[in-house]
Order: sequence, then structure tokens, then C-alpha cells
Amino acid sequence: MKPFAWIEAHDVAGACSAAAQKGALIKAGGVDLADRLKERIDEPDTLVNILILKELSFLTSMDKEGLSIGPLVTLARLSSDDSVRRSARALGEAAGAAATPQIRNMATLGGNLAQRPRCWYFRNELFHCRKKGGDRCFAIEGEHEFHSIFQNDVCAAVHPSATAVALVALDANVKLRGIATERTLPIEQLFVSAKSDPTRENVLQPGELIVEVRVPAGRRSAYSKLMQKQSFDWPLVEVAVALAMDGEAVQDARVVLGSVAPTPWRARDAEAALKGKPLTAEIAEEAARAATEGATPLPRNAYKLPLVQTVVRRTLLAAKEGA
Repeated sequence: MKPFAWIEAHDVAGACSAAAQKGALIKAGGVDLADRLKERIDEPDTLVNILILKELSFLTSMDKEGLSIGPLVTLARLSSDDSVRRSARALGEAAGAAATPQIRNMATLGGNLAQRPRCWYFRNELFHCRKKGGDRCFAIEGEHEFHSIFQNDVCAAVHPSATAVALVALDANVKLRGIATERTLPIEQLFVSAKSDPTRENVLQPGELIVEVRVPAGRRSAYSKLMQKQSFDWPLVEVAVALAMDGEAVQDARVVLGSVAPTPWRARDAEAALKGKPLTAEIAEEAARAATEGATPLPRNAYKLPLVQTVVRRTLLAAKEGA
């Protein structure tokens, strides 16, 4: 591992300034970062530790307006907080299903959103893939059992964040702050498609931090995933749904798939299949079938198609029953 300098940030402005320097990386919980350092995927000159910034560790319920969440709130706290369970059930379920209890106690919301893919070719220093600036995605013709089934013609890595899947479903906003800038985006716009730029996963600029996530209230939601083994494992597929209801009818729906694309994937055909209809088992099945429209599975991962349909149906009915 290459030697690096360590900077303790004492406020957000100082963190942004230090992180904007060439060769600097931000460290919060450090779960993904530690892996990347060990694997020599990243070799920074400086690590900027923001974990001590208490001003970024808030979780506030604003009643009918929803939740305001700081990026240093841990996944463990998100999974156990009563206000999250009440107004953003999918987020609490996604955080609680991630990794292991030990990791959830360390991992932060901001770090979970900004983590890098777990594709084994990207994580292996011997493969100079497109995500590292190369000219080839080794997964497309190689071992791709756990890779993308949507938008996988440039880079087949899947986005690794469970909380991102839930927050896109919940139509959250994210506030970003730089040295002299501040901007707020729908969280869906935080993520970068592989077609746009396969070397990055988000729009964060050097020295720019996630400083707040806003989650609106008023939707029924749920999250679920399927794994090979039902202990710690990366998901084969995951789904978050959020529903705005008008009596028994679905006024609006957001159905978001995870572990199937380089970004959290909106299943817009499924959303359209739900709108204006009562959420019966038959309608849930119809939406589940629509969720895989447009998929382009690779030879070894077409098994994900029926898994997606199963998890969409289950999650829709769970959101309905959880009202």
C-alpha cells in the first residue's frame, strides 16, 4: 500500500478544501475505501477523515415534510430509527439488510451512496477494464453471473448501493457542497450511467461532499432482496417500491431495481402498469412482468429475469400491506 498523509477535517469547509487537492480521497466509515486501498484500486496521496464531523451526523423528522438525514448517519441507525420506519420504510429495510451488523455500525449513508462497484474484474489490479480507463469490459465475455441485465453493453458492473435503490424509489433529494458551491439534486441525478462515463458512478466533483439527504413523506414503501445465501452476501436482485395511494388505487408508483444495472434502475413499464389501478395480486403480477421489459441479459445471468419479477411482486404487496 502506498504511504499517504492523513488530514482530520474539523468542519465541512475544511473537508471540502482538503478533498479538492490532487490525490486526495474522503474517508467516512472507510468500509469500501479500505478494500480499495488493499486492492490497490486507489492509491491516494492524502486521506481526509470526515467521520468526526458531528454536523453531518443528524437525523431529523420533519413530520409531514419527511426526513432530513446527514451523510454520516450509520446504516445501523437508519435501520433502527422509528421515524425512518414510519415515513421511509424502504430505506430502513435496505439499510438493515446490508452487509453484517459490524459493518452496519461503521458504514455511513454517504459512503454507501458513493461506494464503488464490486465487479471482480474492476477489483482485480490485473484487469485494466473500462471502469479504470481501459477499452474493454471483461465481464461481458467473461464471468458475469452477478452482473447487469440492463444497459450492460459498455460496462456490466452493477451499482452496489442498497440505500440508493430505496432513496430513488422514495424520490429523495441530495444536497452537495463544494468549496464555494452548493447544489441540490433529485437523487436519481446523482448517479452516472456507464454510457455517459464508465469510469465513474456519480456526479461528485473533487472537494464536493454529500451534506444532506431529504426524503419526502407520504408514500407507502418497502424493500426486499434475494441472495445466494441468507446471511451476509451481495444481492442477486433487490427492489424498492414507493406508492402514493388514492384510496385503493395507485395514484403514483416508483419501482426501482438494484443489482441489475450500473445505476439504480427505474422500472418505468412496471410503474405505468400500476398507475390508476387497485393494487391487487393480479395487478402486482402484471407490473412484475413489465419490470423486465427492455432487459438485455448476458448468457450467464438471464436467471435474474424471473428473480426480478418475483421480488417486484413480493415487494409491491409488502408495501400495500405495510400501510
